Amino acid sequence: MSDDTLRLIVHRMTWEADGVLSVELTHPDGKPLPAWTPGAHLDVHLGGLIRQYSLCGDPGESDRYRIGVLNEPSSRGGSRFVHTQLRPGREVVVSRPRNRFELEDADSYLFVAGGIGITPLLAMAREAARRGGRWRLVYGGRSRASMAFTAELASLGGEVTLVPQDELGHIDLDAALAGLSDGALVYSCGPEPLLAAVEQRCPAGRLRLERFSAPVAEPTGDEAAFEVEARRSGLTFGVAVGRSILDAAEDAGIGVDSSCREGVCGSCETRVLEGEPEHRDFLLSDAERATGGTMMICVSRCATGRLVLDL
Repeated sequence: MSDDTLRLIVHRMTWEADGVLSVELTHPDGKPLPAWTPGAHLDVHLGGLIRQYSLCGDPGESDRYRIGVLNEPSSRGGSRFVHTQLRPGREVVVSRPRNRFELEDADSYLFVAGGIGITPLLAMAREAARRGGRWRLVYGGRSRASMAFTAELASLGGEVTLVPQDELGHIDLDAALAGLSDGALVYSCGPEPLLAAVEQRCPAGRLRLERFSAPVAEPTGDEAAFEVEARRSGLTFGVAVGRSILDAAEDAGIGVDSSCREGVCGSCETRVLEGEPEHRDFLLSDAERATGGTMMICVSRCATGRLVLDL
């Protein structure tokens, strides 16, 4: 086990809604866990898979982590493993918390959640309430029975609007976004159609998104092969057209943490030592891309013919 991972114990599992289990993880010796901030997630190792789950508990409870997991029929195996095999008392390997969805300071907040996308926004709403700031949350789901953590949300004192689709249809985003103050920020997490609709309606400078999967993009046809020097490993390898740096690194025998392979989770983020990346991820900000200090090697490529990476 590396210094970046922890061995924890499943302390408790609770049904939060139809198809949604919360999983509480604690240290086997009861020790405090590494601190985290709202928006953070864990990489969880599940039967040979690595999946990301947002922390949805209270950062003030330093002895436990809590995640929420939807039993997704189209799952690639992670949620199915949690729902069918994970049980209290079982050991689980997780990463230390990582956060690329930080709650920034703002005059007020609008949180827009779809389905299990409520998990990071629950922690954010709790933090906004703790700060004493103004916040609203609009939460859509298939039905009331499928919408998790509604009682917790109601206890936080903000303006919470539940939109069960079988009763009210889809979230009225135009109404939700109307009247935003100049200092407001909008945070949204959920299925891609919801995020795309929020993006269409909200000024980019005001919006912060976390995606479950990458938007469908048309191939550009402008890829070219390039070379990568993995300085830490002392290896140099080529990356062919149609192959990712991650694929090529694994072919060369270099182990890299990865999960989504779509540029949305951040597991494979790698430091760039030389060369210019061609960023194709959905995580880095414009400022981070301009700096060129890191890249997601599952999707991003090279703009200069050669990269030197901290691999």
